Amino acid sequence: MLLTLWSLKGGSGTSTVAAGLSAAMAAAGSGSAGSDVLLVDLAGDQPALLGLARPDGPGVTDWLATDRSDADALRRLEVEVSAGLSLVPLGDAPSWPSARAEDLAQALATDGRTIVVDAGTASLAANEACGSVRSELVDALSAEGASFLVIRPCYLALRRSLVALGDAVLARPDGVVLVTEHGRALDADDVARALGLPVCATVPVDPAVARAVDAGLLSTRSPRSFGRALDELAGWGDR
Repeated sequence: MLLTLWSLKGGSGTSTVAAGLSAAMAAAGSGSAGSDVLLVDLAGDQPALLGLARPDGPGVTDWLATDRSDADALRRLEVEVSAGLSLVPLGDAPSWPSARAEDLAQALATDGRTIVVDAGTASLAANEACGSVRSELVDALSAEGASFLVIRPCYLALRRSLVALGDAVLARPDGVVLVTEHGRALDADDVARALGLPVCATVPVDPAVARAVDAGLLSTRSPRSFGRALDELAGWGDR
């Protein structure tokens, strides 16, 4: 099972959702191979979210920058986070051949474990090299598994998403992960109607999640409400 989470606007909560989903699935033993879950960090914030020291070795971007498609080499980059949960950190390579995006997607799709990819924010600007590279990865990963747009119920996020989906800038996601906030005028039905996509999971902004992140305990003591909110999303990838 390969799940890719991405957003079109910074601050949507993509990295926190990816970390929480990975930790919840590992703790519940819901991975495709027992409780084994692999989290792939394409945004760079996962070590901090999971309470890990900054990795000093190579990461997924360094693998992409080589000319080898060796899945075993990718596995050697993994860092153990907790029981049943491993992380492939971001790495330091600034660029790589565009064809390597498909190599990564195929390597992950055939891994056999549950894979969660934090793809971060995909830029719509053609002149932003980093955004363009990230978009290629989102498209390649989406073709091999389930893809979810992480969004908050705000006008600016919806507007940007409508532009991207309407212009087919990125592969159309399978659904939406909605990060809800108290006091917002828009709800899950509004978002689903506007985007023409199902809301597959609703994750409330929860102070308990912030406390777990601050204490470095998100991977071992993820708040129950967070895990419950992501149950439906975890099952979606098996459809």
